[in-house]
Amino acid sequence: MTTSTSMRPLPKSSKGWMKEIADAYLNARGVNSWSLVTGMHVPDDNLFHLAPSACLKFRGFKLSGRKLKTATEAALASYIATKDQEPDVMSLPHIAFAFCYLAAHFGLDIVEGAKVEKLMDYVVAHERDLAALILRGVE
Repeated sequence: MTTSTSMRPLPKSSKGWMKEIADAYLNARGVNSWSLVTGMHVPDDNLFHLAPSACLKFRGFKLSGRKLKTATEAALASYIATKDQEPDVMSLPHIAFAFCYLAAHFGLDIVEGAKVEKLMDYVVAHERDLAALILRGVE
């Protein structure tokens, strides 16, 4: 796997990943609120588009260039494939964001595929916990 100077260390547990995903979601939502100034607001249903940028930000990479393209391609490919297989699950904005966030990590060779699959299964199984973390803010 590729190593980099990380802004944040990778979470060590599934619960740690859930907290980070909630934090990234809230961060993306906060960044998105600034878009109101420009008139280009992204609704929560499409917030998953910001997941690759959140991945780069949290891992300490620049938010442009080849890494952003790679993370975005991995995230959107995962989103499309999963949405076709699990349309009800992926209709939940926080789950779609989580899948894209994790897929971006895979696309950048930060997290192995088997680990991403395990984490995605965990996120789906604990969807309400993720929603609660987002609702009350990450502690």
